[in-house]
Amino acid sequence: MDLTKDNISTLIRQIAIPSSVGTLFQTLYNIVDVKFAGLIAPGAITAIAKSFPIYFIIIGFTAGLSIGITALISNALGKRDEKKASLLLAQSILTSLIISIFVTFVGIYGTEPILIFLKTSPEIIFYAKDYMNIIFLGASLFFLQLTINSFLVSKGDTKSLRNVLIFTFFLNLFLNPVFIYGALFIPAMGIKGIALATLCSQFVGLIYIIVKVNSTNLKKYLDLKCFIPEISLQKEIFTQAIPAIGSMMFVGLGVFVLLYYVSMYGDYSAGGYGAAIRFEQLFLLPVLGLNASTLALVGQNFGASNFNRILDTYKKSILYGTIFMATCGIFIFFSSDYIMYFFSDDKEIIFYGSTYLKIAAFAGPCYPIFFISSALLQGLKKPNYQMIINLMRMIVLPISALSIAVVYLNVEFATMFLVILTINYIFAASVYKFSIYQISLMQRNYKPNFEAV
Repeated sequence: MDLTKDNISTLIRQIAIPSSVGTLFQTLYNIVDVKFAGLIAPGAITAIAKSFPIYFIIIGFTAGLSIGITALISNALGKRDEKKASLLLAQSILTSLIISIFVTFVGIYGTEPILIFLKTSPEIIFYAKDYMNIIFLGASLFFLQLTINSFLVSKGDTKSLRNVLIFTFFLNLFLNPVFIYGALFIPAMGIKGIALATLCSQFVGLIYIIVKVNSTNLKKYLDLKCFIPEISLQKEIFTQAIPAIGSMMFVGLGVFVLLYYVSMYGDYSAGGYGAAIRFEQLFLLPVLGLNASTLALVGQNFGASNFNRILDTYKKSILYGTIFMATCGIFIFFSSDYIMYFFSDDKEIIFYGSTYLKIAAFAGPCYPIFFISSALLQGLKKPNYQMIINLMRMIVLPISALSIAVVYLNVEFATMFLVILTINYIFAASVYKFSIYQISLMQRNYKPNFEAV
């Protein structure tokens, strides 16, 4: 496929659908982990729910780094500079290894203090530490897999990661009971087994991605010299990736903020909310697929200075995502109680989870604007704006509103999320207008390089 010339609607489908299918299995993967945790004990399911903001340290750094690298490589490919694209990949692997060591250290020593801050009971802290320590020891596997896959995504290949996520879902489904309950020479490990199954699956996925990248024309330009640190390229990577990482970390901190306020209603309110958002993620999958297609299309077309195609990509992606999420909201609203019965038979967990889902069902149309606008700004090499948007949406506005609503007014659990719903709609409208303005601004300021022509 040619991302700078082919039909945009066709390209969106070709990139977004495999990405959405892959993310579907990644989300099912997480749901299976929550289900197995629920079979261990109610405390275990709450431990995984409360560990999510900590787990997001890995997700935020890996996804942010991957997004930044994809934008840079897409831009290089749009300029037909494959040599630089390959060199950027090699340098980004070095970057990801360095960052993964830092994340491992922070995660292992920061898990318990964060859980204590979230007013977590000793039993749940015990489960969470057992789970998170193993996850953080294998952090480099997460980093390498998504970093190396960035090269494939920038070329429009989301099928390879889709294949990885489908296979590792079934592998994880098999390994979870083996490691949790033990088999043959493998001892029973409880919640530690869930984490170990995840690392084994990540390792298998990493090997597949390496093989796929090696089968591209990348190897024409890639050799050991490419892995020698180059200051200029490292600076370029960090300039693009740090705001993207910061943006993703603000999302993680935003989940932490919400969990902090949710935890004021009791431990099981956090368990119900945590399980519910895992299910809610299923309906965000096409939006995440559109995010991937937008980033690749905008990145390459920005490199090729095709501004009309950038605007067309953005508007069509928003339209497709909004229609889908509005439709899904109807299903989520009417099936919320039945959904929560899948995770647990505890009445409190079911009540809190279903209450959240009924309100979240109305927030659906906001998410395409937030996710696709973030991809647009990354592709335009304006990651700082994306970071500021997530800072406002996930931290500043929720803390300002919930401090009044929950702490001082003592509103009910449902009212807390009605406040968040209102914030999302107001801010989504502002983000959409800002994104359209950024495209028109860059088009007005564009100066063709006649010497290059």
